[in-house]
Amino acid sequence: MATNHYFSQVVKPEQRLYEDIIIESLKIYGQDVYYLPRDIINEDTILGEDVQSRYNSSHKVEMYIENTDGFDGEGDLFTKFGVEIRDEATFVVSRTRWKEMVLRYDNEITGTRPREGDIIYLELSKSFFKITHVEHESPFYQLSNLPTYKLRCEKFEYSDEQFATGDVDLDKEVEQYAYVYEAIMDSSGPGYIRGEYVTQTLADGSIIFGDVHAWDDSDNKLGLIHVGSNTGKFANLVTGIAILGNESRAYCTPTSITQKIEGSETEMNDEFETTATDMSFLDFTEDNPFGDPQ
Repeated sequence: MATNHYFSQVVKPEQRLYEDIIIESLKIYGQDVYYLPRDIINEDTILGEDVQSRYNSSHKVEMYIENTDGFDGEGDLFTKFGVEIRDEATFVVSRTRWKEMVLRYDNEITGTRPREGDIIYLELSKSFFKITHVEHESPFYQLSNLPTYKLRCEKFEYSDEQFATGDVDLDKEVEQYAYVYEAIMDSSGPGYIRGEYVTQTLADGSIIFGDVHAWDDSDNKLGLIHVGSNTGKFANLVTGIAILGNESRAYCTPTSITQKIEGSETEMNDEFETTATDMSFLDFTEDNPFGDPQ
């Protein structure tokens, strides 16, 4: 016998009321986050990997952090490669609000739901989280409806992805971990524009390209990230050949070039390297804790 149609749960007014209550709860107890959809530039169809990704937009939307006693995951681990932060978090977002605040304003999104690989920026802790799994059936068909997405995320590790979201502060926040080429330029010509595409044509015809990370007019210092070559091989910027700005049309010649990895304020790589030179904090002398045999 079929179910009693007088007690059907598929009632649109009831479903809308239930969804409105959820949205109101998320607005009260949630946090404002920035949703950054991923655009895959070069995909390896054999291994199923995204060789290079780009994030071209950011959208502010409210989400509820399901973690109550801190982030999940293994936390901070001290490994032989240094400190690894393996925090995880679970965010809950309304389907309707995600469509209104993200899908509606971004024409580059091809799917109809949040995708694995997209990034969530939590301004509260200034942390970037990458979505690893989207649970779309939790809670499970309450009133025959699915009102929310549950996004399971892990701490995002920057690996030279391109960020051009249009939010300068947001782009700076993630690009502080980028590999930066710093070039001292001659004083001729106009200045460069942050975020613009620049090129340097070498004597053999190959082109070195990159994005402007920073430009200082006071000392003519140019910072470049995402540096590469049109040959597909590793190549470095060279001195004595001008660098052309695609937008500013700046055409200045670098007199010196240095490379460095930007890091957070808590990193102590330079201090460790300086201290290690005099061997003052590592003791390599051999000793027997149970006494030396006579």
